[in-house]
Amino acid sequence: MPEQTSNELAESEEHYRLLDASGHPETSAEHLPFPIPTMGSESANKSEERRGDKLAAYGALASILVFICITWFTVFTNNPTSMGWFPVHPLLQSLGIGCFTYGILTLQPTAQPKTKAAGLRRHQRTMLAVGFPCIALGTLAIEIQKFIGGHDHFATWHGIFGFVSVGWLVGQVILGGGSVWYGGAAFGGGMKAKKLWKYHRLSGYVLFPLLLITAHLGGAWSTWVTSHSQPVVRFVGYTLAPIVAIFAIYARVRISKMKFF
Repeated sequence: MPEQTSNELAESEEHYRLLDASGHPETSAEHLPFPIPTMGSESANKSEERRGDKLAAYGALASILVFICITWFTVFTNNPTSMGWFPVHPLLQSLGIGCFTYGILTLQPTAQPKTKAAGLRRHQRTMLAVGFPCIALGTLAIEIQKFIGGHDHFATWHGIFGFVSVGWLVGQVILGGGSVWYGGAAFGGGMKAKKLWKYHRLSGYVLFPLLLITAHLGGAWSTWVTSHSQPVVRFVGYTLAPIVAIFAIYARVRISKMKFF
């Protein structure tokens, strides 16, 4: 029986090494942006969740769902077809932020080779296949709307924060993808690329609240939303829900895994 368990661990360790963008396992542990527990180690068998982690995850998902539902309800109950490209912006931006929330949660926490690799796959697919395209298309839609209407670009705090957030997001994708795809070849591979992963992670934890602050500025204070929704709805959807989501995500952070010092 112990021999069988050891064999299973060995197979799991080999098969679930970090997957690159094409879904193929890397062959060298040096490419992993996180440590792999060895057979028989304490970390290979320890629980992946601390007390409160599950509650925090539910809190993050529930609050973001409230944020998305209020946004979509407000748009679809105010004759969206009469507003040109504008409705596409809040619909896709809110959906993109929802995907980013799930993408972060799916890597929090993972302690075993199998769950690390599976979490990374879900993280990349959610972020890159849905989240990032939503933000990109939503941003394009509002720029088209402003161009057609002859409105100034980045004339509000919402617009300025949005511009910074989208630019940061592009850099975040480049840093994250470059540090793991094809063994991190874009950044020199091996340990050079591996060391960048923690900066990608830290950057994401700063970018997430920045995105929600941008959403708060647009949802709680913009002229269109304030004239088409009730104050209590805006407070719940664009102030309370983002605050809960940020605290819930941060409650699940493992600072010790950053290893900056």
